[in-house]
Amino acid sequence: VLALTGKIREVGSKIFASNGKAVDFASALQSCEKAGGTLATPANEEENKAIAGFVRQYKQYAYLGFKQCESSGQFKHLNGKPLNYTKWYRYEPNGKGKEKCVEMYTDGSWNDKRCNLSRLIICEF
Repeated sequence: VLALTGKIREVGSKIFASNGKAVDFASALQSCEKAGGTLATPANEEENKAIAGFVRQYKQYAYLGFKQCESSGQFKHLNGKPLNYTKWYRYEPNGKGKEKCVEMYTDGSWNDKRCNLSRLIICEF
């Protein structure tokens, strides 16, 4: 279970936390859910900056709580809701269905990526 002895950041009504560990997408999601949250899903620039702070602090890219929808090919929240806020890096997403997860770069921009790589766990509560 994700121990919250690492860093915690509060933005609006959300709390973001990371233990500094890097795992694949499914394991990251499972860790967050065991702790009572979900993977971080920035809904605005302020939340995106808070998450990017962890990415810079731990010098590791992080998975975000979005996935590519099988039917439409669009990226959506894990609950199927559309994204109202995005911060894609230039020319992204470009995985053409092969990169179904979303990672955050150290500058706070997003990239579509395969789901089996080790990325930083950042949870949202």
